[in-house]
Amino acid sequence: VLPARMPNLLVNGSTGIAVGMATNIPPHNLAEVCRALLKLLDDPEIKIYQLVANDAIQGPDFPTGGQILNTREEIREIYKTGQGAIRLRATWQAGPITRGGKAIYITSIPYTVNKATLVEAIAQVVLSRKLPPLVDVKDLSAEDVRIELTLKKDADEQMVMAYLCKHTPLQTNFNVNLTCLVPTENPEVGRPDRLDLKEILWHFLHFRLEVVTKRLEHELAELNRRIHILEGFAQVFDALDEIIKIIRKSEGKADAAKKIIERFKLDEEQTDAILELKLYRLARLEIQIILDELETRKKRVREIKKLLNEEEATGRWGLVRQEIQELLTKYGPTSGGGKDKDRGRRRTLIEAVTDEPEYSAEDFIIEEDNVVILSRDGWVKRQKEIKDASSTRLREGDSVLAVQPGSTRATIAFFSNYGTCYSARIADLPASTGYGEPIQKFFKLKDGEKIVAAISLDPRVTSGIKAADAPKLAPSKGKKAAATEETPVVVPPTHTLAATSDGYALRFSLEPFLEPSTRSGRRYARPSGAGTPGGAEVTGVSLTRGTEIILAATHQAHAMVCQVQEVNFLAGPGKGVLLIKLQKEDDRLLGFILVHDSERKQLMVETSRGAEQSISTAKYEITGRGGKGREAMKTGTFERIKWEAMADEAEVPAMLEEES
Repeated sequence: VLPARMPNLLVNGSTGIAVGMATNIPPHNLAEVCRALLKLLDDPEIKIYQLVANDAIQGPDFPTGGQILNTREEIREIYKTGQGAIRLRATWQAGPITRGGKAIYITSIPYTVNKATLVEAIAQVVLSRKLPPLVDVKDLSAEDVRIELTLKKDADEQMVMAYLCKHTPLQTNFNVNLTCLVPTENPEVGRPDRLDLKEILWHFLHFRLEVVTKRLEHELAELNRRIHILEGFAQVFDALDEIIKIIRKSEGKADAAKKIIERFKLDEEQTDAILELKLYRLARLEIQIILDELETRKKRVREIKKLLNEEEATGRWGLVRQEIQELLTKYGPTSGGGKDKDRGRRRTLIEAVTDEPEYSAEDFIIEEDNVVILSRDGWVKRQKEIKDASSTRLREGDSVLAVQPGSTRATIAFFSNYGTCYSARIADLPASTGYGEPIQKFFKLKDGEKIVAAISLDPRVTSGIKAADAPKLAPSKGKKAAATEETPVVVPPTHTLAATSDGYALRFSLEPFLEPSTRSGRRYARPSGAGTPGGAEVTGVSLTRGTEIILAATHQAHAMVCQVQEVNFLAGPGKGVLLIKLQKEDDRLLGFILVHDSERKQLMVETSRGAEQSISTAKYEITGRGGKGREAMKTGTFERIKWEAMADEAEVPAMLEEES
């Protein structure tokens, strides 16, 4: 243990993790800690709230500066309980306003935050266009931190900084844990304990008292040793001529020492010092210096004995106080200028934010119309506009699955083949003219799970999702009614149709997916054996108003043409009802499209012979669901649906107003 004069535990802080315990002590201002120690010396019964004051410890003082957002009451509670969270935020100041925009300069960053990491996180916000008012970030730091943020001219600085504080390390929490090793009867073992501020200061003061005591004891031992030597000198000064004769007649140093000890009754230590004495010290003036030193050291011995014997150690406590006061004078704040102007000053501001404006997640999103593009391999991106879906940049072998317009504040739903819907705000998707990002980066998809459809939930695109003032019908009581998935409910004007590979279909509401989901998503269907070998999976999801016609095709070249309203609407996720009866074990439903009576839209399929064949309402008449459908080809099978051919015919909406 080093005899430190200042409480390093508080001034420099400490962070550590052990087995079953941890500590996280923030750094403090040296001058404030010294003033608190002096207050505790003056009044041992002082309360913690009196130690956490303007004339003592105001709170942690981090070397990187920053601003503490906690109130004085919160800080006092942290020091009282020994634990709590310090909310620490960077500081900034407004820069000049130019024609191109305006600037904000970050002048300090939170403790333990890496500046390069912070700049990188802000740059990522700029590149992802999640905060359009923020245009650029530059690191102009030299000796001091100076990070320049370039904003648009009409940007709200408070909103921009509030967003960055929430989504970057510009604001962090320092979780205080005042766990310390407290001295025990065994000096080799410390007992871990969570202390309050007063206890830490108390332990340091008693440590200083112990250091002062041991220092005095050590000094006393050294003085006594020196006095013993000086007394030997004083005893032989009057017989120097005799000592010189003894030395000259002796056979060596050992023989001379033996004779001197016998003659003058000195011990070996005194005799050795006499024999080592230089000849010039035999002068009368030097002899007087030795006598004066002897008197001075005896006087100091009396002073030390008085300090060590004094009741309640009041004298030693005075030394402790004096040394703390010297620290405060030497390293505390000064009123002078020059290089000492910043000496001892506090670096971290303590300013509780009480009237800070509240911003919701919606406020951070700048509303603008975008188009979301989803590829078949699961890559997603958004762009401001797209004129031709076939010209968008895709990875080799990939193709466009869905193009959905919507506001950045709107939600988009992604439907997987396992019956799970993943929804997110359009603003949270990557803005890119490249490939975009894989959908797995935003959601937790299972092995083998893939997205088969995407639908924008912008009210201008999908109006009428909710059935206004239409209560759900209560299911009838009874065993059969309780087990069925077909409990009647009021169907919203706009809802969704999904079909699975085992020939089943269901209609369901989009209302549960209007809000962004978690990474695990929400269920919309329960295909039989989904996710298992040979299990069914969703082949397609499409918006419907209940008046369209379904055109569906199976692998065994059977086609089903029926009304959408034939498929039951479910209040919750389920298996659905039979759309088409499959003929063989290896048969499966490839997919479907929806058409209006007035539309001339065809379902194009690729056959096992490499040819293409169309299914339309003009070619096949409408029947009821649940049958085996129409035989579309005598020999051969359907291999896949030609989605690309239909996508070429579809126009990408250029204006959301036209879509609505």
